[in-house]
Amino acid sequence: MTIQIGRVQSRLEMEQILSLQRENSPNVLSMKEMEQEGYVTVTHTLDLLERMNKVCPHIIAKENDKVIGYALCMHPKFGNEIDILKPMFKEINSVLPPGEKYLVMGQVCIQKEYRKMGIFQNLYKKMQVVNKTNYNCIITEVDALNKRSLNAHFAVGFIELKTYNSNGRKWHILALK
Repeated sequence: MTIQIGRVQSRLEMEQILSLQRENSPNVLSMKEMEQEGYVTVTHTLDLLERMNKVCPHIIAKENDKVIGYALCMHPKFGNEIDILKPMFKEINSVLPPGEKYLVMGQVCIQKEYRKMGIFQNLYKKMQVVNKTNYNCIITEVDALNKRSLNAHFAVGFIELKTYNSNGRKWHILALK
């Protein structure tokens, strides 16, 4: 099995990201699956993914021509595009020094049968390498209930910047230098 880590280069790859996103959203997973496997919180539109990708191409893992994992790159200028993320951007701006150049990892997801193979770490390594000249750090937030995702982010080297409550949930804002 050969898995390539790279940047999104086509609309088809973005459509495959959306398909993987739908398969891992809370409305199709059981509570047990969400506890054991994690889940994604946000559902993007193809239009938004494309606009984000033009500013900073998303990172994907592919086997042959199939996207089996992704880490979305979200420039802060998209902070008002997704309602559930608006509080995160406000909190990020409250803890980072003015003028800090950061990139938000907008969502990460690995197809179930490819988990625990190092793909998660490799997506982040690629994201760091290709963006290091333009950004000082990568920031993301994780729902406190999503223990699998929290543990995976800490294992890669993320540190906690802040926790806060929004929309009845507790969130962890994490940074990777």
